[in-house]
Amino acid sequence: MSTTTINARDFSTSLARGLRVITAFDRDNDEMTLSEVARRADMTRAAARRYLLTLCELGYVTGDGKYFRLTPRVLELGFAFLTSMHIWERAQPFMERLTEQVNESCSISVLEGSDIVYVARVPTKRIMSVALGIGTRLPAFCTSMGRVLLADLRPSELDQFFSDGSFKPLTPHTVVDPARLREKVGEARRDGYAMVDQELEIGLRSIAVPIRNQAGRVLAAMNVSGHASRITAEDMQQRYLSPLLYAAEGIRMALA
Repeated sequence: MSTTTINARDFSTSLARGLRVITAFDRDNDEMTLSEVARRADMTRAAARRYLLTLCELGYVTGDGKYFRLTPRVLELGFAFLTSMHIWERAQPFMERLTEQVNESCSISVLEGSDIVYVARVPTKRIMSVALGIGTRLPAFCTSMGRVLLADLRPSELDQFFSDGSFKPLTPHTVVDPARLREKVGEARRDGYAMVDQELEIGLRSIAVPIRNQAGRVLAAMNVSGHASRITAEDMQQRYLSPLLYAAEGIRMALA
C-alpha cells in the first residue's frame, strides 16, 4: 500500500488514465468495444478512444475496428518489475527444491492494494480450477500469502485495508467477518505463518510464511498449496511448515 503523496501539479492525469485503460482488461474482459472500455475505465468514449489509439500506436493494444485487446507487449511492464527485483532469481532454486521435496506447487506473491500478486511460481503437474501464474491477482483476505503480508502492515495500513475492503464469500468456508479476519491476521503475525483451508476454492489448502530481508522486514510471502483429498490441514502444518521456513531462511541468506 503506497503512502506517497504528491502535489496536484505533479500528478499526470494522462498517465493515470492510460493505465486505467490497460487495467480495464482482465480475464473476463479480454476483448472489448470502445464503449465497454470507456465504461470500465470510467471515462468518456472520446477519452477512451484517444488512449486506446495511443496504446495501439505504442504496441500495447491491438484492435480490428470494433474490438480491442491487449498485446503481449504489456508483459514488458510486469517484467520490468520482476527483473528489477533480484529476489525472484535468488528464490527460484529454493522454490524448486521445496516443490520437489513436498511434491506440491510453490508460489511467491507481494501485496498490491487489497490483492496479492503472484511474482514467482513453481507448479506441479496437478491442475486446480484456479489458473495461477505470474501476475495472477487474488484477494488477500482469504489467501494464506495474503494474511502473512497483511500481518506485516502497520496498524494504520491494516485499518485502511479493512476500511476499504469488501469481503465476499468465495466458498462456504470463507471467513468474511472483519473481526474474525483481524484475528486471523493477528495469528499470522504471532505464529509466523498462515494456513487457509478451502476459503479460496473448495478442495484447496495452502500454508504460507514470510520472506524477510536482513532487517526483518517482510518482502514477500511464499506458500505451498495442495488438494484436500491428498492432505489434511493438520498434516499440512506438520509436513510443509518446516520445509517452507527452511526455504524462506535460505532465500533471506541468499539475499544477504
